[in-house]
Amino acid sequence: MTGSTLQACSACTACDLATTRQTVVISRGNPKADLMLIGEAPGAQEDAQGIPFVGRSGRALDQLLRDVDLDPEHDIYICNAIKCRPPNNRRPKKAELAACRAWLDLQLEAVHPKVIVLTGATAVEAILGIKGGMTQLRGQWQSWNGRSVMPIFHPSYLLRNPSKAVGAPLDLTRQDLDAVRRRLCER
Repeated sequence: MTGSTLQACSACTACDLATTRQTVVISRGNPKADLMLIGEAPGAQEDAQGIPFVGRSGRALDQLLRDVDLDPEHDIYICNAIKCRPPNNRRPKKAELAACRAWLDLQLEAVHPKVIVLTGATAVEAILGIKGGMTQLRGQWQSWNGRSVMPIFHPSYLLRNPSKAVGAPLDLTRQDLDAVRRRLCER
């Protein structure tokens, strides 16, 4: 996104979330990366700092990325489907996702990633239009606009299911992210 587009996004009032947010949360990481990760929406920490995935989920995500030799600051561009925190961290409404879609499309156009990771059901619905079923969708390559797309469990889900056993959600997510790293190496 250009500077003027960032300013416009920061001043957006397209939905009611503009009245409750502290800040618009746009992105972090490398805007020239071949890999883009799209989450759901900012949480309280993100709303306060203006940066996506900086709370507990963000720290867990960064560790998972490092576990598969991906650098969160250099190898990936991280953003959310919507740019403002929903009250009480509720799931974004369809109208909010629709109101924010133009900003996400601008990010996709500007970064032009080869591979996209979608964290959780809301991000999957926002990009692929598929509702629910993360247990079946995660780890299965999808295609969207000529790009490889990998749905994974959201880091907050992993924090609620912390088992390190083989086949547990944490292990499966590491496998999914390793598949993403390998896909990037193929391109």
